[in-house]
Amino acid sequence: MAPEPLVPFVRILAGRIDMAAEIAALSGSGAVGGVVTFSGYCRDEGGRLEALELEHYPGMAEREIERIAAQAAERWPLIGCRVLHRFGLVKPGEEIVFVGCASAHRQAAFEAASFLMDYLKTRAPFWKREHLKDGTTGGWVESKDTDSAAADRWHRL
Repeated sequence: MAPEPLVPFVRILAGRIDMAAEIAALSGSGAVGGVVTFSGYCRDEGGRLEALELEHYPGMAEREIERIAAQAAERWPLIGCRVLHRFGLVKPGEEIVFVGCASAHRQAAFEAASFLMDYLKTRAPFWKREHLKDGTTGGWVESKDTDSAAADRWHRL
C-alpha cells in the first residue's frame, strides 16, 4: 500500500513567525534525517527603510503556495513541508518568510527548500512597497531577473 501523499502546511499571517516552533514541528519524527529551513528577513536598505508593506490576494495566495508546495512534495520524498509568509507592514530585522522541508536524507530537503523559495520569489501573488524613514512611500518593488532565472532552472532539472 502506497503511503498517503504529504499535505504541506501553508499559512499567510500578519503576525510574527515563531521560527523555533516551526522547526520543532518538522523535526519530531524518527523518520526525519534532515531538516532544511530558510528564513527571509526585511532589510533596512542602508538605513533608509522604515517598513516593507506586503500585500496579497487572500485565498489566491494560499492556493498558489499550496500548489507549489505540493509540487515540491511530489518531486522529493519529503516527510514534512511548512511555508509561512507574512503580509502587512514588516519592519527591518523582522522575518518575512519561513520555508522548512524535512526528509530522510538532506539532499531532498535542500533541493525542495530551494525550489520553494525560487517559486515563492517569482510566482506567489505578493506585492511589496517600501515605506521610507523620510515619511514617503516608494513604488511597488519590481521582481528581479535573477529571481526568474533561478526559478527557470527547475524546468531543466
